[in-house]
Amino acid sequence: MEGFNVKLAFLYAGQGAQHVGMGRDLYEIYPAFRQVLDSAPVDFDLKKLCFDGPEDQLNDTRYTQPCMVAFAAGVTALLREAGITPDYAAGLSLGEYSALQCAGVFDAKTAISLVAFRGQAMADAVQGRPCGMAAVLGMDRDALKAVCAEASDAGVVECTNFNCPGQIVISGDAAAVDKAGELAKAAGAKRVLPLKVSGPFHTSLMAPAGDALREKFQSVDFGAMEIPVLFNCLGDLKGEADTIPNLLEQQVQSSVYLEDTIRRLGELGVDTVVEIGPGRTLSGFVKKTVKGIKCYPVETAEELQAAVAALRGE
Repeated sequence: MEGFNVKLAFLYAGQGAQHVGMGRDLYEIYPAFRQVLDSAPVDFDLKKLCFDGPEDQLNDTRYTQPCMVAFAAGVTALLREAGITPDYAAGLSLGEYSALQCAGVFDAKTAISLVAFRGQAMADAVQGRPCGMAAVLGMDRDALKAVCAEASDAGVVECTNFNCPGQIVISGDAAAVDKAGELAKAAGAKRVLPLKVSGPFHTSLMAPAGDALREKFQSVDFGAMEIPVLFNCLGDLKGEADTIPNLLEQQVQSSVYLEDTIRRLGELGVDTVVEIGPGRTLSGFVKKTVKGIKCYPVETAEELQAAVAALRGE
């Protein structure tokens, strides 16, 4: 971050962090946040859903995605207004679209409408198919991959999110996820926690959503990245041969390497992270992955003001 003696990354939260009431105080206080939510190009009352629910609708991926990305775009605008811009950006899953919006690849309206399309495509991909996701604590990658292979006679189940050391998310058909969870516990996992998301994200079951996104991206104008973004499916910056549309198409149907992304940020010299929420889940992952990175979760007006003051050295 120029003019300040820190190397700063913005990390954007993914699905599962949403909750009723998110953004209400920011909306009441800050015109720039209000403008993003009021101009969101969606066919439902986005701010009413964020502030008042109902919760089951907010947790439906078709609505979660545009709500989360609108919230993130609003917070990004407020940080920018305060003179806070990152050296790097990344996001967990859906949060990657917010990182790209922060980097200037999309404007806020384009990002919100893209993820509304993505949410519908993801819901359509598994319509009528009972699915689930669960976080497995206390197992390493190879052991959990072996468990998923063993459980696959009950359906599709894959390791989808490598979040931090000792936390990996599995995803797929509900019966297979349940079976893998039981097998994981028998094999020594500390805990298996079901997640409040509405689909088998980042699995091969999402291939139809990847196809739909590929087609959609042909009519989307991708701007140049003004700041470097680290991508989920690489756990790193993109290579010369990688294109953003291809990475996003791949991302919806393949594993998210957040732990690898956080390690890479550490290698790049990042010493400070602003987590753009809601929630503070990613700050927890950072602390468990790389020691010594300072984290500022920003969801409320109070947290925003505290983060801005700290980053300015006030």
